[in-house]
Amino acid sequence: MSHASRRARLAAELPDHGATGILVTWPVNVRYLTGLSSSNAAVLVDSSGHAVLATDSRYIETARRRCPDIELVENRDVAGVLAARAAGSGGGLLVEADHMPVSVFTALGGAERVTPVSGLVESVRRVKDEGEIESLRRACAITDEAFSLVIGRIRPGVTEREIARWLEFRMMELGAQKPAFDTIIASGPNGSIPHHSPSDRPIESGDLVTMDFGALFDGYHADMTRTVAVGEPADWQRDLYELVRQAQQAGRHAVRPGATAREVDAAARDLIAEAGHSEHFGHGLGHGVGLEIHELPFLGPDKTGRLEDRVPITVEPGVYLPGRGGVRIEDTLVTRDDAPELLTLTTKELLVL
Repeated sequence: MSHASRRARLAAELPDHGATGILVTWPVNVRYLTGLSSSNAAVLVDSSGHAVLATDSRYIETARRRCPDIELVENRDVAGVLAARAAGSGGGLLVEADHMPVSVFTALGGAERVTPVSGLVESVRRVKDEGEIESLRRACAITDEAFSLVIGRIRPGVTEREIARWLEFRMMELGAQKPAFDTIIASGPNGSIPHHSPSDRPIESGDLVTMDFGALFDGYHADMTRTVAVGEPADWQRDLYELVRQAQQAGRHAVRPGATAREVDAAARDLIAEAGHSEHFGHGLGHGVGLEIHELPFLGPDKTGRLEDRVPITVEPGVYLPGRGGVRIEDTLVTRDDAPELLTLTTKELLVL
């Protein structure tokens, strides 16, 4: 899908909000609509799909190369110059409530009617085109391969921080722009902390080690978590792993167009609750991925909405036992009309190193 097609989809939403234009200032959304990555750019899209892109002298030449089909304006005050343009054309103007600073919003008071709107571009971004899915597929392939290259180096004595560095180096070596987010390595009792930051704790025989990491490729974020055992696991560790594996499988199988966020979450959460661990699974089951590591939709017991075709989503149940350790298994997959497409392919069986 072209950037013009994306802008047309956004433009089609404007009449429902009583507006004739939207001023987009969030860099991720500007990139999605125009192709320009910049720290200072904004795009004005009207109800016909016509767009005006504003940026400053640092990025104007890049904009000319990457956005040949868009009217360009060179100005440091990207929001102000486009708001003035919108005021001159009349009609209501939407701005991004979740991203625009109050100071900038106040300065836009000269527009005839400025209305904050939440999540409009993000809702358009939910459904990915095949080009976006291919970028995600490549990001996930890099993530899978990095894991396969590093897993053999994990043994007693290496530290969480070392494992994180190895994974990140391999992802970069394989073509990633950078890690998609701060890598999580949680060993032994640290595994009870879902977002543990890698430390200098050495791996010990008998540890479970949870690794949550991903590659960024062409701006798109992979997200995968695997938990492995170092040395022969205890019975409770095998049982805990098998519970999470089954819950994760149930969650993946529930991903389909039309399924509600609560239904998919419940498919995994109910199994964990039935095993007596409801209090040990405190986060949502998953989230959308794309140009951001966390984006719409979100899966959880309090989330609303239904999945659609071609929506990348993670499924990541976990059970965390304070003072003992934990298990999380996560995949990135894409909803499809027939069956979900799994993008992270590394085995979910327990690896004993």
